[in-house]
Amino acid sequence: MAQLPTELKGWIESNADDLDERADGAASILPRLAGADVLRIGVPRAQGGLGGHINDVVGAIADVSSHSLAAGFVFWGHRTFIEYLLQSPNERLRDRLLPDLLSGRRAGGTGLSNAMKFLSGVEALQIKAAAQDGVRTVTGKLPWVTNLRVAGFDVAAAVQGEGGSTPFVASLSSDSGGVKRSPDLALMGMRASSTAAVDLDGVRVNEDDIIHPDAGVWLPQVRPAFLGLQCAMSIGLARRSLAETELRLNKNRDVLAAEVDALSRDLDVAEGQLAAGLLDARFIAAPAPLFRIRLQLAAIVSGAVQLELAASGGQAYLSEPGRSFQRRLREAAFVPIITPSLVQLKTVLREHERRQAIVETA
Repeated sequence: MAQLPTELKGWIESNADDLDERADGAASILPRLAGADVLRIGVPRAQGGLGGHINDVVGAIADVSSHSLAAGFVFWGHRTFIEYLLQSPNERLRDRLLPDLLSGRRAGGTGLSNAMKFLSGVEALQIKAAAQDGVRTVTGKLPWVTNLRVAGFDVAAAVQGEGGSTPFVASLSSDSGGVKRSPDLALMGMRASSTAAVDLDGVRVNEDDIIHPDAGVWLPQVRPAFLGLQCAMSIGLARRSLAETELRLNKNRDVLAAEVDALSRDLDVAEGQLAAGLLDARFIAAPAPLFRIRLQLAAIVSGAVQLELAASGGQAYLSEPGRSFQRRLREAAFVPIITPSLVQLKTVLREHERRQAIVETA
């Protein structure tokens, strides 16, 4: 994994439990990430970044997530929105938003969970466009978006075109009329992730706000980054739980060593498959292997946390000695439900395999 600056790593580690349990640290996460320049990883130097590849971003998000999934979740949401701009043909939008995003002055939310389910045929788009007298507006709801900082945010949304026309992807500003952020959702954990809902009521959208005019063309291109960076959260959490388990493999619990080694090998393989697929862009045309990697990583996270519990024994169930483990247990419970959820991915893969079987027998 990428190495975090020592100061950032120390801050996240010392605040991880509070970031999980309390919302009042939410305003600190993004400025801390920006101050360490990790938001610039994988962004071209010509656009204010440090250069590098999307795999470098995976490493950085994994490293942050190994200390706090709340911070990793914010990092994922923000950096994924940046990736949308990097892959957008709209240079004016990119030039307008990117400086404040890279500096942490402004938050970015992915907002495309519904769109990714739409792309896989799981559900219809929840935001609709209308046009009157040459003015385009959008109305609908984003029920669950992270990194919606109260101080100001921009969020991506896939919109059904007016009159059933081509769906498009737009960037919507918290400063725009008709954009209303809910209070933070009452999550079981990761309370400092600024996760909320957004109601959109007649929000004006012009050409300068369009990330891409054709969601059906653009979403498959950006989906590998969306899911690949999401996988980084699982990688970081699994690595940390396995490392904590190894620290506890004394003479009374060394019976777990073989299971730790096997799970670590599985994690290495999954990481390698993810990196290779992101490097050669194979997931754009063939997303099913990426879905399977996401499923496998979720299983590895679950196994790693259970091994940490077994190695920790009764101390894990005590409030103070087990506080950090209990946080990781809550974090692991979140992994299966991040959109697309494991149930949604399994549903899509089942349909993919059914169609493939029909083709092969035809």
